[in-house]
Amino acid sequence: MTINYPVGTHHYRTLKTNKTRTGRTTKKVLFGKRGMGLEDEINLANDYYLANRLAVVHKKPTPITIVKVDYPARSAAKITEAYFKQASTTDYNGVYQGKYIDFDAKETKNKTSFPLKNFHEHQISHLASVLTQGGIGFVIIKFTSLNENYVYPASELIKQWQHLNGKQSISYQEIVDKSFVVSESLNPSLDYLTAVDKMLELLH
Repeated sequence: MTINYPVGTHHYRTLKTNKTRTGRTTKKVLFGKRGMGLEDEINLANDYYLANRLAVVHKKPTPITIVKVDYPARSAAKITEAYFKQASTTDYNGVYQGKYIDFDAKETKNKTSFPLKNFHEHQISHLASVLTQGGIGFVIIKFTSLNENYVYPASELIKQWQHLNGKQSISYQEIVDKSFVVSESLNPSLDYLTAVDKMLELLH
């Protein structure tokens, strides 16, 4: 039986094989980064991880309820009215090294801080539940003006949320101090799992 998971188009082409840091032979995947946003880079990284059997991570489909559908042709259907069925939790989930992985992705043009308004209470609660069950939770934060990407542990985000006291943002320096930098690489261009490895080594 073939299962087609709704993750959209795979944006990679397979080249010759090479060795990973674990010694396994893997497929080399080539990406073009120009003009891509954070979500695009994560999707391409996930394609790479899947192709090389490093992890299975997908973007979560947004749950919607369809209200009205038009049929402009007998063989085609067009959704003309729909609404979100429930509030979304985080953007991505999957399995990495035998553990459940769950994370969100956020971008900001701000150079000095990251606005907490980018998160909602139900997202914080969801990440807390993931950690309680032994899962891996974090946020990938991109400072677009600085072209810097960080893996920010969910435990740190939860602490910030619990001690708001009128606080509207997390300072850039706080994020740098508590995060794990996602260094630029060729394949994939956003190798966030390398930063996740560093996080797991320190937190466990």
